[in-house]
Amino acid sequence: MSTFRLAARVLGLAALVALLAACATGPRITTEADPEADFSRYRSFAFYSPLAIESRGYSSASSERMKAAARAEMEARGYVFTTEKPDLWLNINAYTQQRTDVTSMPTVDYAYYYSYRARGYYVVPYWRDRTDVHRYTEGTLNVDLIDASRNRLVWEGIAVGRVGRSGDAAERGARIDGAMADIFAQYPYRAGMVPAPR
Repeated sequence: MSTFRLAARVLGLAALVALLAACATGPRITTEADPEADFSRYRSFAFYSPLAIESRGYSSASSERMKAAARAEMEARGYVFTTEKPDLWLNINAYTQQRTDVTSMPTVDYAYYYSYRARGYYVVPYWRDRTDVHRYTEGTLNVDLIDASRNRLVWEGIAVGRVGRSGDAAERGARIDGAMADIFAQYPYRAGMVPAPR
């Protein structure tokens, strides 16, 4: 196989890997449930006070959007919002941090040299490592459900993903709604539902 064909295959494979990585755009979701919790007895919820996202004592447009998205997800599962003795407290936390990814990949380059014997130029491939540094902002969104009577965490959902730089409020709101929906997609319970045996 010629050196040119080998280099073309390597570059083609690298482009395919980059394309597949770009397709995985959604956040990583992890959840954990308390195995001792009786989810069949939970029917109502309220927001924990103070919410972790409002620890400074005031709300923002983003915190209000997160609360609305979480409330919609809970109500879609049959839970009733009430401030009078709820079964569950719902707490939300969100934060961002700067991250750096460093990747190294072998690449091929070509050098030319002149052969005095053959009286012509020849292409000589050589391999080197290319290092790419990507800086980005990673966001984490936490949703906690707490058994109000026992004051104990019974379910936690976490979404971790890259935060876009869009200044558009509608797009930020849509991302918040999407992340909250992704988290609650992993919540297997409904109000008053007896969970299936494992």
